[in-house]
Parts: sequence; structure tokens; C-alpha cells
Amino acid sequence: MDNVAAFLRYLTSEKNYSAQTVRAYSKDIDGFALHCSDAYGLHNLSKVHYPMLRDYIIVLSKLGLTMRSINRKCSALKSLYAYFQKIGIVEVHPFAQHKAVKAKKAFITPFSITELNTVLEQIDRSDFVGLRDATAIELLYGTGIRQAELIGLKTSDIDWAQGQMRVLGKRNKERLVPIIPALADTLKHYMTQRKVYPGTSAHSFLLVTNKGNKTYPAFVYRLIKTYFRSVSNKISTSPHVLRHSFATHMLDAGADINVVKEILGHESLAATQEYTKVQLPKVQDAYRAAHPRAKK
Repeated sequence: MDNVAAFLRYLTSEKNYSAQTVRAYSKDIDGFALHCSDAYGLHNLSKVHYPMLRDYIIVLSKLGLTMRSINRKCSALKSLYAYFQKIGIVEVHPFAQHKAVKAKKAFITPFSITELNTVLEQIDRSDFVGLRDATAIELLYGTGIRQAELIGLKTSDIDWAQGQMRVLGKRNKERLVPIIPALADTLKHYMTQRKVYPGTSAHSFLLVTNKGNKTYPAFVYRLIKTYFRSVSNKISTSPHVLRHSFATHMLDAGADINVVKEILGHESLAATQEYTKVQLPKVQDAYRAAHPRAKK
């Protein structure tokens, strides 16, 4: 497993992958290693063959994993063996010819502006916790940043003079994101309260838990779900829906798609174009307005 440890260090130092991504790769590799040990009595990952991966995919599918999750695990393994081949541990990449299984893309319905306003108006901002929660929601919706980017924000990332903040995105790529006036007001109020909140002096992360510690994915997920499940009947009420809502509402209002791409931190325009898909209510309205048989 020394070679695996070297691969994980390579992801961190040379590929600039985040700690969260490296942990996910490590977990995916450990799962495959356990499968090889249990199914084949094989403890050396340099000796595997492609049929073992195919068998592993079948096992994962029977366990109920989505094709998206399975593809992610396979991608981690392909990267591992590309590294092994690069440093000479294997001569032939055992999974080089593997193609990701086409997975049905989940359709994410953004929150409506009414739902967002209702949540923000209902939050009691008279205490620190309520103000912190409102700040988290306004940051996610007001800037479109990812959950991991929100968690990683530090107080020094806010540039009050320029009205923007520095965001550390995927693979440690930095970008500057503008801060709208309403968000700036909430941030200033929150920062004032944060300075005197117990425990926050120990670190510089912007958002903190009730105990003053750095936030974490499950904390942010529960925070968003708690507020939005009371005003929305959507299947998903995760933090990512707020990012989706930001992009959808910006594009619906006529924002340039290239500008939205830069704010979101997308590498390709194709990723941003996913948000340009017309929502079902608009399709229904257009149908009723235009089709001759739809008019009474």
C-alpha cells in the first residue's frame, strides 16, 4: 500500500487536489482493494486484471450504488493505474479501455425566488446562530459557490474595498467572486458578531458551528435542509440546489453565460450550459399560450 500512499501524495502535491477529494480517492481505492482480497485473495493491486473491475462494478450495482457513484470509483482507479504505469509499477494499464457507463443525469429543480425570500425572511437574526445561518444561505445563493468552497472561506478572503471575495475552488484554483450589497450587509453584521463569539479566535474560517469550530459538510447540509424543507416540496434541498438556483436565476434574468461560468468556477462552458435547460413550468406556459388546441 506504499504505492497507494505515494499516489495520494501525488494528487495533493502535483495535481493540487483538495483534501476532501484525496480522501474520496483513498476510500474508493480501499474499497476495491478489499474486494480483490475477499473475492480473489489478491493483496497486491499491481496484479489486477480488467475482469476484476467488471466484477467489482457488478457487486457495487447489486449493493444499490448509482451509476454516477460507480463511475466516480472507476475514475479513481483509472487514475491510480495511470500513475502506476507512469512510475513503472505496471507495464500495461489494466483499465485503460474501460468506458464510463452512461448514467441518467438527475434533474435538479432550483428553488423559486419566493421560496428563497420566504426562508430568508423567516430566519431570526437576533442571535448569532440565526445570523450565521442566514449568512450561509445568502453566500450560497448570492455567489453560487460550492459547499466545500463555503466551508473553506476565511475572514481574510473578504475584500471589502473591492466588494469581492477570494474563493478557493476545485484543485486549489482561485477565483474572485463579486459580493452584492445585500450580502455585504449581512456579512458585515455577521462579522461583528463573530468577533465576540466564543471559540472563534482559534481559527480564521468565516463560518463556524454553534461551538465556534470550523463547519463541515454534514453541518452545512443539515442547515440548508432544515430551513428549506419547511417551504419547499422539492425532492432535493441540498446546498447544491442553491448553487443551481443562483445560476438558473442569473441566466433567466439575461446574464451573459460566460460571466456566470467565471463566477461558478466552471472549466468548460458545457458545465454552465446545463443550467440553461428550460424549466417545466415555462414549457407548460409556452405550450398553453401557443398551441391552437390548448386554447379554450
